[in-house]
Amino acid sequence: MPASERVAAPAVTSAAASQRALDWFVFFVADIQTGFGPFIAVYLTAAAWTQVDIGLVLTVGGLVALGGQMPGGALLDAVRSARWAAGLAIVGIGISALALALWPAFAIVLFSRVLHATASCVLGPAIAAMSLGLVGHAGLGERIGRNARFASIGAGVSAAAMGAAGYFLSNQSVFLVTAALAVPALLVLARIRAGDIDERDRRPRVRQVAAPSQASYWSVLRNRPLLVFAGLILTFHLANAAMLPVMGGVMANRASEWAMVSIAACMIMPQLVVAGCSPWVGRQAACWGRRPFLMMAFAALAIRGLAFAVVTDPYVVIAAQLLDGVSAAILGVMFPLVVADATRGSGRFNLGLGIVGSALGIGAALSTLLAGYVVDHFGRSVAFVTLAGVATIGLAIVVMLMPETRPDAEEMIGEETGETVAPDLIERRVPSPVSVAH
Repeated sequence: MPASERVAAPAVTSAAASQRALDWFVFFVADIQTGFGPFIAVYLTAAAWTQVDIGLVLTVGGLVALGGQMPGGALLDAVRSARWAAGLAIVGIGISALALALWPAFAIVLFSRVLHATASCVLGPAIAAMSLGLVGHAGLGERIGRNARFASIGAGVSAAAMGAAGYFLSNQSVFLVTAALAVPALLVLARIRAGDIDERDRRPRVRQVAAPSQASYWSVLRNRPLLVFAGLILTFHLANAAMLPVMGGVMANRASEWAMVSIAACMIMPQLVVAGCSPWVGRQAACWGRRPFLMMAFAALAIRGLAFAVVTDPYVVIAAQLLDGVSAAILGVMFPLVVADATRGSGRFNLGLGIVGSALGIGAALSTLLAGYVVDHFGRSVAFVTLAGVATIGLAIVVMLMPETRPDAEEMIGEETGETVAPDLIERRVPSPVSVAH
């Protein structure tokens, strides 16, 4: 065996082991985050909290999560290790869950929500940064697809497990389980070798031409593909976030005894689609580009809104929810992938994630406000048609304004060989888009 092969084989094995460890880390992160969903409201209600106090702590947490997106991304661009940042975020979330379980006093719960929101603003970009560092730009689509699959499986499994713990043990046990899950998450994180993560793909570095050493914050804020994509994400969640809650209210009014079961099915079925389709979306994005998938996501959302406007049969509603899985699978992959395209070479990948994440939060918050107003004044059918119309506007923006951000094959080859004078090249050996697709 040639010496080069003897040296390369352990490196390939090590990188594969790090990728498997990242799979399980994403799985456990989804487990942990699931504990902070609807379970908080149930737990605090059982603890005799008023709805005003519950709404206050949840709102404060939401505002911190929204305001922390860009600072969290900028912070991660500045730190030396995304792996260490992810570890500290997991510790913070574990402390937050433990505080909720043991001391449900107002000040402690408020602190817990702020700590959880702050840590989450770092954890999401850290996972994306580790993914980019492990596989490089050309392999990012498939890697993000794997992340989405394991996150979907983790969320489904943990929702069932925590629901069972809350039913058979106590509401408090949900948060004790959440805190305990931080331990296996940290153990698998430690199995991701720091040497397998190329931090240069996400952090500013010195250029080899006469230019500033890194892209300025203002240049990122003027990045047209990034800003158009942020607008698309805002539009998507403006149309999407309120659809299932409004339909849940409709189903509760028509068949209250089956409403919870139907809504649970509406939440689980899209997760199955995400788990099955996300890796394929990541692979095909390297061949087809990003725009065709974005068009599919908005088209599926618009059709779903129109279907909700005319049907209330639970079986048809659940079938229509499969379209939510299509959109979620696509957007779950496209979110970090398009941001990586738009900020490639700037060293501001995580700041870009923060900008688009802020747009997501704004769109989701405005969606419930818009839908609630339309339902109260014009009825639920008009509300769903309105949300479908917003999705159609998003589709038009993709067609008319969103550029294709997938790097050309020649450009990627140039990055592999170094045969280009473009600044901030990713100086690493990565597979071409064609090889990734197959």
